[in-house]
Amino acid sequence: MDSSNQSDHIHSEVPSGRILQTILSVAVVLATLFTAFPLNTLSASISSRLSLLLTPQPEAFLAVPTSQQALRIGIVAGHWGNDPGAVCPDGTKEVDVNLKIATLVKQKMTALGYLVDLLEEFDPRLNDYQAVLLLSIHNDSCEYKNDQATGFKVAASGNTDDPNRVSRLTACLRDRYQRITSLPFHQGSITVDMTEYHAFSEINPFTVAAIIETGFLNLDYVLLTQRPDLVADGIVAGILCYVNIEGVAPTSEPTSTP
Repeated sequence: MDSSNQSDHIHSEVPSGRILQTILSVAVVLATLFTAFPLNTLSASISSRLSLLLTPQPEAFLAVPTSQQALRIGIVAGHWGNDPGAVCPDGTKEVDVNLKIATLVKQKMTALGYLVDLLEEFDPRLNDYQAVLLLSIHNDSCEYKNDQATGFKVAASGNTDDPNRVSRLTACLRDRYQRITSLPFHQGSITVDMTEYHAFSEINPFTVAAIIETGFLNLDYVLLTQRPDLVADGIVAGILCYVNIEGVAPTSEPTSTP
């Protein structure tokens, strides 16, 4: 085969449309990365990360970070180091349930390669805390209120430089947690204590933050105390949905009540 025919053969195997599609795909990935993660989480190893993005990667690339591009996540175990939280008639303390779930979340995320900080309620590390996200884990009252007092709640920090990322985090948590635990989202009961959670004003504004009450320590007691692994799986799935930029339907932020 002469050189001209060989050149024609090569060009016929790599259509110009495919080249353009590849260029556009890389551009979308780069744009998404800078939208999803603040610059301060990327600056330390930006060249290595861009190199990785331009190299073919397995589908689980973002789900299993390498040591070069591991992402930091903060998990607050509600009331830990401060007070017991809600106390049930049988002696069960909310703080213990929160800590068990938070510890499982840390273990699961660490096993996937993420850097996870397990934080106390008023941990001094919260001051200007910088990470891809911060999530505080709590539970609702042990008291029976009515048959509708079941389900979970998620609220986001309004003290952020990027409300779009905050909305995406809460949408991911709501969707994935509900799918895995089968608990309903307790619409209309987001309190000011959640929307104005103290840590929201302490962390760095670049850090996207939310708080989740994983259920009621009355009607949801069995799930929360006997299946904390399932509860943790729901939270982990929500976090991975966010950091992996998975598809999720947008949700509006619920109005808080006193």
